Amino acid sequence: MHNAYRKTGLLLALLPALFTACQNADSPETSPKANDVVRYSGSDPGARVQAERQKYLVVLKPDAEMTQLLPDGDTDYEGRGNKMRNLIKKLLKQEVSDRAEEVYTKAVKGFSIVLTAQEAASLAQSPAVASVEADQAVVLKVPSGDVTAQAGQETPWGITRVGGPVTYTGTGVAWIIDTGVDLDHPDLKVNANLGKNFINTRKTADDDNGHGSHVAGTIAALNNSVGVVGVAAGATVVPVKVLSANGSGSISGVVAGVDYVATKGKSGDVANMSLGGGVSTTLDNAVKNAAAKGIKFALAAGNESQNANNSSPGRVNGTNIYTISAFDIKGVFAYFSNYGNPPVDFAAPGVGIKSTWKGGGYNTISGTSMATPHVAGVLLLGSPRSNGTVTGDPDGNPDPIVSR
Repeated sequence: MHNAYRKTGLLLALLPALFTACQNADSPETSPKANDVVRYSGSDPGARVQAERQKYLVVLKPDAEMTQLLPDGDTDYEGRGNKMRNLIKKLLKQEVSDRAEEVYTKAVKGFSIVLTAQEAASLAQSPAVASVEADQAVVLKVPSGDVTAQAGQETPWGITRVGGPVTYTGTGVAWIIDTGVDLDHPDLKVNANLGKNFINTRKTADDDNGHGSHVAGTIAALNNSVGVVGVAAGATVVPVKVLSANGSGSISGVVAGVDYVATKGKSGDVANMSLGGGVSTTLDNAVKNAAAKGIKFALAAGNESQNANNSSPGRVNGTNIYTISAFDIKGVFAYFSNYGNPPVDFAAPGVGIKSTWKGGGYNTISGTSMATPHVAGVLLLGSPRSNGTVTGDPDGNPDPIVSR
């Protein structure tokens, strides 16, 4: 939450939503117990729906001045943000411009703002506004498990199953839209300078949760003499921190992260989103528009044992977008995994996955959050292909198993 907002004493009311979580798994041979599947219950006091004010995402209609001010090839993220704030002031009014929090200039063009319901309804009537959408809270349970050090290197079963490891020699990077990445982990090549923290802009994108570091290791852990190895071993990972140490965030913050990747990324890069929440058209469109620029997106299907069409961004379909379900070491569909074709494109290893962790350690956990980075690594190496199908898919249409 922004300092300026705290000073107002207003309550930020974010609608509760499911968030793609990971589960602890002590052994890759077995799925975690049913009660280990994490569901957001809405118990966060900041998620009260009936509050007087809440945060909204506002998308502006395109116009000639916007196109001129924000040319597609401009990658000056801060400069674009300043231009958007000036445009908001001109298209709407000074008060709205002053109260705008995150601004979006590439994946979508708009901003977030705290409003009353009456203010939101009034703003939606503006000729300059395309949509006004209530923000939603997203919560990731802090993963548990036995964090360990590692002497010799091992190759996790999932890496082998998808055709890795392969030493990466390309120029693309993997954007980790998550809890950050351990900037000093000896088994990761991290571009900390390009990383960004949307939870606290005064701090780095270092990982204080563990989830993002785990994702990064599956994609790109170094092929060295210690720890684990990733699918595209040695690729550069860039942390985009949109979730806090306790796994909390918001759709508005996730959209800001996608917008940053759309601005700074290039064709051939890969973005991993091992997260999700309630349906959000703004987030869906942000992912679609960023992917249209040539950035490949790997999206977690979710862990609610339901149709993946019920959550964003996992429900998104389009060029350069891949939604991923999970299976175990025996090729059986993970009971917790969301399903549905569309939007699910591939299944990947997601049970008992060992990877890097915050503090230079390693951890073994499960979830579609763990399956998705396997595909992100494959996407860095080229185009994914099918290598068999899973058994036990709830929708009766077995998902293809990804391979490079």
